[in-house]
Amino acid sequence: MPSSRKKQGSERRRHERVPLKIPVDYTSVDAFFTEFSSNINEGGMFVEMENGPDLGTQVALQFDLPGHEESVQVEGRVAWVSDGKDDSAPGVGIQFQNLPSDVRDTINRVVRKLRTLG
Repeated sequence: MPSSRKKQGSERRRHERVPLKIPVDYTSVDAFFTEFSSNINEGGMFVEMENGPDLGTQVALQFDLPGHEESVQVEGRVAWVSDGKDDSAPGVGIQFQNLPSDVRDTINRVVRKLRTLG
C-alpha cells in the first residue's frame, strides 16, 4: 500500500487502542517534556509531539489515569514515529516495558473500562 506518510517502526499491536487525552511527562537520556497522549492500550500509548525521540529510544513516562489516584510510572521504548502527514498527529508510539504486575493490572483495568464507555 503506497503512502506518502513517513512512519518509522512498526505498528503491530495486539490490542485495540482507546482514545485518552491526558498529560504525559516523559524523560529520555537528554530530555524532559510534558506532552499529551491521544490513545492507549494494554501494551502502550501514542504521545503527540512535534520533535520526539528517535525510534528505539528508551523513555520513562509518568501520567495520571482516570479514576486512579496515584500517578503511573512506566518504562518504554519508542516503537514507531509519525511525522504528522496524511491527517495523522505527529508523535511517537511508546511500547510499555518491564511493567510491574500492579501497574499492568491498573492500566488494563482502565483500558477495559474506557472500551465499555466508548
